[in-house]
Amino acid sequence: MKRLLLGLAASSALASPGLAEMLELEKDELTFGFIKLTDMAPLAVAYEQGYFLDEGLFVTLEAQANWKVLLDGVIDGKLDGAHMLAGQPLAATIGYGTEAHIITPFSMDLNGNGITVSNEVWEKMLPHIPKMDDGRPQHPISAAAMAPVVEAFKAEGKPFNMGMVFPVSTHNYELRYWLAAGGLHPGYYSPENVTGQIGADVYLSVTPPPQMPATLEAGTIHGYCVGEPWNQQAVFKGIGVPVITDYQLWKNNPEKVFGISATFAEQNPNTTLAVTKALIRAAMWLDENDNANRPEAVEILSRPEYVGADYEVIANSMTGFFEFEKGDKRDIPDFNVFFRHNATYPFYSDAVWYLTQMRRWGQIAEPKSDAWFDEIARKVYKPDIYLAAARLLVNEGLASESDFPWDSDGYKAPTPAADIIDRIPYDGKAPNAYLDSLPIGLKGDQTVVGTEVQG
Repeated sequence: MKRLLLGLAASSALASPGLAEMLELEKDELTFGFIKLTDMAPLAVAYEQGYFLDEGLFVTLEAQANWKVLLDGVIDGKLDGAHMLAGQPLAATIGYGTEAHIITPFSMDLNGNGITVSNEVWEKMLPHIPKMDDGRPQHPISAAAMAPVVEAFKAEGKPFNMGMVFPVSTHNYELRYWLAAGGLHPGYYSPENVTGQIGADVYLSVTPPPQMPATLEAGTIHGYCVGEPWNQQAVFKGIGVPVITDYQLWKNNPEKVFGISATFAEQNPNTTLAVTKALIRAAMWLDENDNANRPEAVEILSRPEYVGADYEVIANSMTGFFEFEKGDKRDIPDFNVFFRHNATYPFYSDAVWYLTQMRRWGQIAEPKSDAWFDEIARKVYKPDIYLAAARLLVNEGLASESDFPWDSDGYKAPTPAADIIDRIPYDGKAPNAYLDSLPIGLKGDQTVVGTEVQG
């Protein structure tokens, strides 16, 4: 398939700029799934702006009940592709949970998540949070400020529960990262115990994204990590306070991907290229002219068939700022990034980070070599498809040569310590050294046996 894609890209170089290179599609009627989150935006925009139609694609977009239903739909062929958690194709490919070979030719966005706590927890955290000169809390807020609250719950014999959206979600790993950076243990997984709560100070469990605010309001959980608009919804409802965004946790971290089965890509290489082209155009539209199109994007997403939240709630994070408490709006122009910073390129280093977190918390039970991490990343993330689609867009005059990292080896430069809340740098080419540098979590030959870490 790689030779075919590269051949297509090379042949299209002969086309005159501005002339569309219409691919001979193997399949032109497609159904894609998504979850009601603002970062499904590239799919909605590609549909509403006619980018799918420009490629000869007749697409139906269908909201899914939860991430498992969505993944199963792609595996069994009911869905041709989907807005996915970045961990889903990786977990499926290595056989954690449902086993299937899923790939991604397109990364959907950077950042976009937050961690919210209940009003009760927030009030108890406040005495432990430094203040700025104007009296507002100083950000980013460390989970260390929540540690006394967790200890108080423990002293009263009450569990401290928090929600995340799926065991292999970015939200699970980001929440765990934040907790561990503040000295709180989020718990381990083992082959025999997949709750992820072995040795935990804070007990994490799955809640579907749209249900997060109601679950928090009911008192079932004391906080959660989720994508937008469900953190801002807590602010609008007056039931909780976002304490940190993932942009503050890890600047420009990878978020969702567009996932398809490896079989679909092999059987439909031109269709896969055409879909990727349309999604790249949508991402460009979302970020162009300093986010000038975001108000229109918010209107699209607010429709019931997409996210279905109020315009004002979605706009609160999609248009350059983020509201932490009522009236405490702060500029975070890169809270949602869809194209800048090579956001759509499927970097191997992004895949490796997810795999390190699976290993860190015991979802990958046994130690793996650095070469293994690289091998799995290359099996799932497909920058060759992405660049072939990008080349077609450039040749058609729809994108600029400078928009894409043509010479990349698939690995980003190491993330500097200053860009991560615990000041521990990340280098995707050295995953085991990275794991060894993290004070909480499995490293080296360690495994979880029963309720103990051995090795």
